[in-house]
Amino acid sequence: MKRILYDRDIREPLFDFLEENWGKVRIIEEKTMGRSRADIVMVTEEWLYGVEIKSDADTYIRLSRQIADYDRYFDSNLIVIGTSHAMHIEEHIPEYWGIITVEESGGAFDFYILRKPRQNPKMRWEKKLEILWRPELAQLQKWNELPGYRGKSKRFVFGKIAERIPDKIQEDVLRKQVSSLLFERDYTTISQTIEEYRKSKQRT
Repeated sequence: MKRILYDRDIREPLFDFLEENWGKVRIIEEKTMGRSRADIVMVTEEWLYGVEIKSDADTYIRLSRQIADYDRYFDSNLIVIGTSHAMHIEEHIPEYWGIITVEESGGAFDFYILRKPRQNPKMRWEKKLEILWRPELAQLQKWNELPGYRGKSKRFVFGKIAERIPDKIQEDVLRKQVSSLLFERDYTTISQTIEEYRKSKQRT
């Protein structure tokens, strides 16, 4: 009898599989997005992938809400499923979502790309940019020669950036810029980085 696989069993070997198949990646875990939480955000040099894990122990109860949230935030999405879900998963997700199956065999984990992910047609730039910290957003504004919008909210800035797509900011360029910022993100210095950003704004 096969062992039931849980989320915690799948994660570490999944990270290795994603890197083997997508090349240079950065993994960000447990990212809040709207009313849901993305299990994994996979950063590549051009796209952000949302990755939802549905282990053998999980159900589909929250999946429709999660799909709606993933679709607003990411360029492409994947669902990773235990084999108990393999027969019916396509009934529950959009056709542009990718599907990866996982099972344990001989003490090792076997992953298989059942369906490759395609570009998500519902991604909204205002939502995708929410993943950036304020100093990262300031760098994005600088790269794209945008005003500082001093005193304005992040939401306001997201909207101003989105207004310039694609006439003044090309989407492929913006995608690469966002990925570059996330590849460079240093979680060990976040407090210092934000404090330095705040001080610089007070001086201007």
